[in-house]
Amino acid sequence: MADPTPTTGPIRIGNCSGFYGDRLSAMREMLEGGQLDVLTGDYLAELTMLILGKDTMKDPALGYARTFVRQLEDCLGLALERGTRIVSNAGGLNPAGLADKVREIARGLGLDVAVAHVEGDDVRALGPAIGAEGALTANAYLGGFGIAAALGAGADVVVTGRVTDASLVVGPAAAHHGWTPTSYDELAGAVVAGHVLECGTQATGGNFSGFRELIKSGRMDPTRPLGFPLAEVAADGSSVITKHAGTGGAVTVDTVTAQLVYEIQSTRYLGPDVTTLLDTVRLEEVGEDRVAVTGVRGEAPPERLKVCVNELGGFRNTAEFVLTGLDVDAKADWLREQLAPALTAESVDWTRTALPPADADTEEGASALLRVTVMDPQAGPVGKAFTGPAVELALASYPGFTMTGPPAQPTPYGVYRPVYVDRADVTHTVVHPDGRREVVPDPPTAPAAAAEEAADAGRRPSPYPAPLDSLTRRAPLGTFVHARSGDKGGDANLGLWVARTGDAALDEARTTWLAKLITPRKVRELVPEAADLPHDAVEVYLLPNLGAVNVVIKGLLGRGVAASTRFDPQAKGLGEWVRSRVVHVQEGLL
Repeated sequence: MADPTPTTGPIRIGNCSGFYGDRLSAMREMLEGGQLDVLTGDYLAELTMLILGKDTMKDPALGYARTFVRQLEDCLGLALERGTRIVSNAGGLNPAGLADKVREIARGLGLDVAVAHVEGDDVRALGPAIGAEGALTANAYLGGFGIAAALGAGADVVVTGRVTDASLVVGPAAAHHGWTPTSYDELAGAVVAGHVLECGTQATGGNFSGFRELIKSGRMDPTRPLGFPLAEVAADGSSVITKHAGTGGAVTVDTVTAQLVYEIQSTRYLGPDVTTLLDTVRLEEVGEDRVAVTGVRGEAPPERLKVCVNELGGFRNTAEFVLTGLDVDAKADWLREQLAPALTAESVDWTRTALPPADADTEEGASALLRVTVMDPQAGPVGKAFTGPAVELALASYPGFTMTGPPAQPTPYGVYRPVYVDRADVTHTVVHPDGRREVVPDPPTAPAAAAEEAADAGRRPSPYPAPLDSLTRRAPLGTFVHARSGDKGGDANLGLWVARTGDAALDEARTTWLAKLITPRKVRELVPEAADLPHDAVEVYLLPNLGAVNVVIKGLLGRGVAASTRFDPQAKGLGEWVRSRVVHVQEGLL
């Protein structure tokens, strides 16, 4: 394998997974597609930790991403042959168990593989102290220096538990370049590269609001699978985001921006290794499918570590009724009046899709859906006590009564919440291939008060909407504004930025307009569902180097994806909805 001695040339780091369930063939595609020093795979999210926690309830020997095992069975020999190291957080709740499984695979394939793992993120033992007694999972977000230590000692494969997604890139880059915990700018640059790579093809055109322009320009073929991204990370922390030649999709300033503004909070990106100043990031297209990331600055990380806590919240069930043709409102009202008194669940939530158009030319087009979701600490009230009364109305309710599916059994749901712990309570540990255990020391940190004060940097100033007398036309916000949205627990993140035109003056004018337009008050207008949230629930941060604003809507998603009854519990479509909203735009900007 590659020499672990620090070098000054760039390290080439690829990604083959953005979530647990991503394309299985991607590992082989990345290994065969071109030279890589390290191949990473990101399998974890807050919801994934809950899924893995439920796995351990059935079998304590599980708790890791089993698809990663299938990929290694196919590709481990190829990785060794190509001299590519593999680094992944697929260890989930059981990195030691996954490391043993990798060794078992290697023996079965007749391969000599040095496997290390990183542990110490499991802090369930701190449950009472952090208000998480009895939690299903409680995992601190670790940094990249444990991975760096494992690679520096010669590991071919490194599997971890809950490190930050960006740590999968920070660790290899730190090992390759010999960075120290105070190499803040370099580490921050690697964090940005890691954040761009972590969601796989979201950086190469996936989920990108400008997909039509990419297809029209010939940059992207809609019939071809998107290629996965890679980063060439230099010794100063700068990088070039690209992909293997000949693969599908495209890497542009806009596709990289789309991932860069995904699921962030303020302009300061707080991580276990470094605080990354996102308003210092500069992007430039330096070749076809090559985007340079430069200028990134970093500061000392915060004193405390974030912890992902998942608790079992109870049980849920849903029934969906089809309302067709005339009198949709009256039909919905009658059904609710009939069914509501029979429901005993602790929580009952009703939602309905939009009214169908008049004189629709298909039955589906003439229909609306009425959905009722029930939740309760016990399974009984959301089981037969819920489905029985619903089915019994089949011949005794509104005309055209039908459901989209048969009644289902109750399913358990979880509740995610973040807490914070002192670093001294977490023992970041590397278990090397020979069994030697190495504790990773804590880095110098910034005082908590200073970190909290700095987190406000870049926040949108008090509202100052664009002058009304200069707004002359109404058009969808998405006429020249891209969006990417997602979730962080119960909070929704919405990144908006100006599509690049190549005309610097026009891009700057549009950026200024966007920065003036998007105020907390305007966000509540664009997203009426946020109107009744607390007055400080909407935060707007400016990222002028990216032509962007980042919006955080706290509490929009309730208790998070696993417990949410929203139509879009992860806010994946929020950005596209906001782009479709009509706003006033200055004539000269269109």
